[in-house]
Amino acid sequence: MSADPWPPLPYAEWADTCETLHMWSQVVGKVRMEKTPPVNHTWHVTLYVHSRGIGTSPIPDGARTFDVDFDFVTHRLCIATSDGQRREIALRPMSVADFYAAMMAALRELGIEVTISTLPSEVANPVRFEDDRQHRSYDAEAVERFWRVLVGTCRVMNRFRSRFIGKVGPAHLFWGGFDLAVTRFSGRLAPDHPPMPGLPLRVVRDAYSHEVSSAGFWPGGSGADAVFYSYAYPEPPGYPDWPVRPAGTFYSPEMREFLLPYEAVRTAPSPDDALLEFFQSTYEAAAERGGWARKELER
Repeated sequence: MSADPWPPLPYAEWADTCETLHMWSQVVGKVRMEKTPPVNHTWHVTLYVHSRGIGTSPIPDGARTFDVDFDFVTHRLCIATSDGQRREIALRPMSVADFYAAMMAALRELGIEVTISTLPSEVANPVRFEDDRQHRSYDAEAVERFWRVLVGTCRVMNRFRSRFIGKVGPAHLFWGGFDLAVTRFSGRLAPDHPPMPGLPLRVVRDAYSHEVSSAGFWPGGSGADAVFYSYAYPEPPGYPDWPVRPAGTFYSPEMREFLLPYEAVRTAPSPDDALLEFFQSTYEAAAERGGWARKELER
């Protein structure tokens, strides 16, 4: 495996694999969503970066639990239960329909009963998992590079997260948008968020019930390369004009977010420091312009 902690990740080189992996992650995420008690801001549905890939935390199943993990070292999907059972599925080129069928069969073999909505979330022109034979690519080398970017991003996010003593979410992967994010909260209620495409309004309103400054990583899509992002809700006056860092950061009026291309971080003298600077300065834009009680919220 490559030792480069910030490898190149041009979207065009692994677009088909990225789209396929995104749909596979939704199958796993929807299983977690159905079996896990709700947590504020839909934190009960997310996936996490770990030292071999991405996966769930323990999922309740009666008196036992189970985990579902993508192992990107051996390239296998691993389902393990707290009573010692285990099933594995080789990660290789296969359709979403075949992946869905294999995973649900493995869960049944383990005695885990679950029914999920098979319609993908937050994507244009969704195709139900059981009917999706278009997405079927798996480039193992590209997946490894993607995972290493997630590992590096998560490492920096946790450094950034440790500076905040107010409410702050974990660094977790939202399988709807396929982005890794960390969110800080001011502690104040937010105005009702307008509807968002592909999400029930109740989910949107729960996610943005309170003021936030959120930052994350998106691997790319629709021809766009990977990018780091940061936004505030509600966006305070003067937010886009704040002097953010590092060089290469810009505000997108269309997205209403600060953006920093992944390539700018990867090629920086110190990628970790450049990314931490992006997270910190864009948070300061939200906190200063929004009048957050910083002395009470920061370490």
